[in-house]
Amino acid sequence: MLPSQKNHWETVYETKAPSEVSWTQNLPKTSLDFITSFNLPNNASIIDVGGGDSKLVDFLLDAGFTNISVLDISSKALERAKLRLGEKAELVDWIVSDISDFKPQKKFDLWHDRAAFHFLTSPKQKEKYLEIIRNNVNGYLVLGTFSENGPKKCSGLDIQQYSEDSLSQFLKNDFEKIKCFTEDHTTPFDTTQNFLFCSFKRR
Repeated sequence: MLPSQKNHWETVYETKAPSEVSWTQNLPKTSLDFITSFNLPNNASIIDVGGGDSKLVDFLLDAGFTNISVLDISSKALERAKLRLGEKAELVDWIVSDISDFKPQKKFDLWHDRAAFHFLTSPKQKEKYLEIIRNNVNGYLVLGTFSENGPKKCSGLDIQQYSEDSLSQFLKNDFEKIKCFTEDHTTPFDTTQNFLFCSFKRR
């Protein structure tokens, strides 16, 4: 992402409450259902990419997971999450980085990304993302993107819509599809956004 896009996200998290942004979820049920289905051990290495101030990390900690990382381009988003978690925040590895610049220091058993990947709209950005996960994900991948029936923009930025076929094709050489489905996400202001969720396993 360009510096202006980092500034964009810092401004969003500085000026808007969770109830004022479309991606807020009080219970990230779909993500948790996927993660539960993998039967991962408590010490599995998990990363939530574009996690922002998502509550997924809260539920993962409550479930007993002990090796969690949360990555976001916005330091302000992660500060919000840390404040919410209090002392529990010390149990999490917080990473401020543009995903395209991310250089993981370890391999991951689970890579979770709800609504970050679809902001990568250029072939170069997408290939970089693929290179990172190819080299650093040993186990499972969960991706949530806007579907072909979803929005074409989010937070004023262009996104890339995906179908089950286009997402699977993008990953086919390195990841085997487990399951895909679409679902409507209801925003805090009672609009709906159609998402595609897919899980994959490293080949």
